[in-house]
Amino acid sequence: MSQDVQAETRGPIGLVTLTRTKALNALDLGMIRALHPQLDAWAKEPQVKAVVIRGAGGKAFCAGGDVRAVALSLGKPVPEGEEPLSAAYFREEYALNHRIHHYEKPFIALVDGISMGGGLGLSIHGSHRVVTERLVFSMPETAIGLFPDVGGGWFLPRFPGEVGTYLALTGARGTAADAMWVGYGTQYVEHTKLDALLEALEKADWGVETPREAATRVLSSFATNAGPAPLERLQEAIDRCFRGDRVEGILEALATEGTEWAETTRATLGRMSPSSLKVTLRQLRRCRSLPYTEVAALEYRLSQHVTALPDFWEGIRAVLVDKDQRPRWNPATLAEVSDDAVEACFAPLGDAEWRP
Repeated sequence: MSQDVQAETRGPIGLVTLTRTKALNALDLGMIRALHPQLDAWAKEPQVKAVVIRGAGGKAFCAGGDVRAVALSLGKPVPEGEEPLSAAYFREEYALNHRIHHYEKPFIALVDGISMGGGLGLSIHGSHRVVTERLVFSMPETAIGLFPDVGGGWFLPRFPGEVGTYLALTGARGTAADAMWVGYGTQYVEHTKLDALLEALEKADWGVETPREAATRVLSSFATNAGPAPLERLQEAIDRCFRGDRVEGILEALATEGTEWAETTRATLGRMSPSSLKVTLRQLRRCRSLPYTEVAALEYRLSQHVTALPDFWEGIRAVLVDKDQRPRWNPATLAEVSDDAVEACFAPLGDAEWRP
């Protein structure tokens, strides 16, 4: 077990606690390699009725994947017999997400604090996602030359209207109320009640109904109303502006909208990687009718092509290494990102394809 993952069995509950608190519980390869076999083991243990995952430290559930390590590994020698980290990391992260998505038992994420990128991958694929008033969630990948992966092509198009498109392209942050409205959260519970909720799960009668019904009953007994969702108030404008299939068209629609929100959103898009914006929009449009497993396979292709582009390293440098927040994108404008360049990011990988 990774030193950044604690796993314990509390009666009928398999409990995972992410403890990489200095990195806001960002998911590195060691943590992935600890989590996956533990889930497999608990799936085979009859006494374990449900799995609960949470983050330690009080600030974050999981602030994303450790893409900084992936970027820093690029161009470095790879030990004989091993995959490059850029291949191994995404392959194994997506396999873990796939395992959670198809888990045989209730998988309950206690999403308290920051949840970004890979944090959504660890939670949204589970059967239950308990969110608290401290939740801040986002998919910020276009700011680092990446794309909204971990199944983003599957779950973002399933958010109301074009809200998923808006969140994916802008990296905008959502609240707990937003999470409940879009369907990320399944129950809203105040963070001070999480310990009592966990204790109730441990003491629950799991033999009267199905495990999923039992989990829902216990969680619902702690749930309250999260209140109005700020994103819901914006939905009509979001749907008008983000329904197009071209990023340039979205920017034009925002200019026509002419509101303060629209101008702020246009400015935000202007700071993102042009290549990432175009790849992401194509990803969302291609994936909206695909089953999850096909989306995961397509996103693995994207991960291998996009991390080889200059914008990935540049985005990581600007945001996570030098932290100057001044990325120099290449190509620098949307007009310079050709349709052929975007399509090349979706090219098959032959023998290196991701398979569940």
